[in-house]
Amino acid sequence: MFDWPLLSLATFLPLAGAAFIFLFAGGEKAVADRNARSVALLTTSVTFLISLVIWGNFDTNTADFQFVEKAEWLGPGINYHMGVDGISVLFVVLTAFLMPICILASWDAIQTRVREYMIAFLILETMMIGVFCALDFVLFYLFFEGGLIPMFLIIGVWGGARRIYSSFKFFLYTFLGSVLLLLALIYMYFQVGTTDIPTLMTHDFAAEAQMWLWLAMFASFAVKMPMWPVHTWLPDAHVEAPTAGSVILAGVLLKMGGYGFLRFSLPMLPLASEQFAPLVFGLSVVAVIYTSLVALMQEDMKKLIAYSSVAHMGFVTIGIFTFNSQGIEGGIFQMLSHGIVSAALFLVVGVVYDRIHSREIARYGGLVHRMPIYAFTFMVFMLASVGLPGTSGFVGEILVLVGAFQANTWVAALAATGLILGAAYMLWLYRRVIFGKLEKDDLQSIADMNGREIAVFAPLIVLAILMGVYPQPFLDVMQPSVDKLIGDYQAALAAAESVAAGMNVAAR
Repeated sequence: MFDWPLLSLATFLPLAGAAFIFLFAGGEKAVADRNARSVALLTTSVTFLISLVIWGNFDTNTADFQFVEKAEWLGPGINYHMGVDGISVLFVVLTAFLMPICILASWDAIQTRVREYMIAFLILETMMIGVFCALDFVLFYLFFEGGLIPMFLIIGVWGGARRIYSSFKFFLYTFLGSVLLLLALIYMYFQVGTTDIPTLMTHDFAAEAQMWLWLAMFASFAVKMPMWPVHTWLPDAHVEAPTAGSVILAGVLLKMGGYGFLRFSLPMLPLASEQFAPLVFGLSVVAVIYTSLVALMQEDMKKLIAYSSVAHMGFVTIGIFTFNSQGIEGGIFQMLSHGIVSAALFLVVGVVYDRIHSREIARYGGLVHRMPIYAFTFMVFMLASVGLPGTSGFVGEILVLVGAFQANTWVAALAATGLILGAAYMLWLYRRVIFGKLEKDDLQSIADMNGREIAVFAPLIVLAILMGVYPQPFLDVMQPSVDKLIGDYQAALAAAESVAAGMNVAAR
């Protein structure tokens, strides 16, 4: 085990890189832009290597938090406390893995305010990794909210024609929900006297208080997921965001809501989680079916993939609230898989958008004749999104459905219709863009993917297939933490039932 503060290194190294670009990567525009890109790529690559060291030294035989760092910070009960368990460590690795890919994908696509763009992405990386490492509620909240600012700027400055509208909608939706999370934080602090997350997990909150706290947290995490009906900010944000912005939005930011349920709602508020599980199932089933049908009607490639993200996140929330190991592990695995596959699909759209500057499905057709490498890449991620056996999408979805079947057969049956609808809209998209006759004049000379683009997609293809064929390393990491989560949840329910039974006996 390393004695170095690896989590703090992984969290704050990107911030140091941003400060370096701000202070030293100046001068003539061409030189400054090249330096900013190089520093950002180097910083994110080193951060990814640190995340691999964390994963490589992670003990998969315990559910305890590891690599723990603790220091006094804001007075009694509020500390700088960092640590990862089997649920959070994989999200740290996912975030660090996607960031160098985002920098490479932006290499030629972003030509204006390059220094500021790279600084925004590096600050965003610090906030995202911090969310998954924080073991203090105040620290978590600062990282959770802090990520809004760079993402708001990325969409608002480097986005499309309606970028201002989309960035404000994104900010207001996510910020409004988080105000209620802040109220929950304050209440818990005054109740327990600390904001230490492991301590809050063991505190027995009153049943009525749990209901209100759960609803306050749900308001924040449901918007972040996003769950139906508070999902409408996501398609607008995706359509207007630059390609790398969409990659991070789909790959990491959406996962913070699911992570919030796993870290706060289930372990801290078990009675309320059981009470509200039917509500979550109902909203999730609507999300899976309704947004899949909406995706079928889309004419914009990015909007179609954005609606597919809402449907896939519906599977995640179903899995989390099944309260069994297959469901929860499936939900976590689905988040990791979606982080790879959905991010790759937005990069796929970015490839042709950089060439034709259009995302309309009708503008394309017959690309296989000019872009065979592109057609193959698109096919891999389209099939992974559909959940073809042998791809990462299949493992997450089948585990969620097995878990859902144990919890409620109707939920499992209705969620399974999402798989059919998902195949319908993704195959429809692929057929329209890739197959058919090459009739459009500006497509006659369109170039296939270059070396940099192939380098961006290669690790994503390998990972999507590896996770589908050999998911064990990922499941082994999360299993002890998931088992502990379920054990604590069941113990809390049993204790509540025994108290209720004792009260009934006393009343007689």
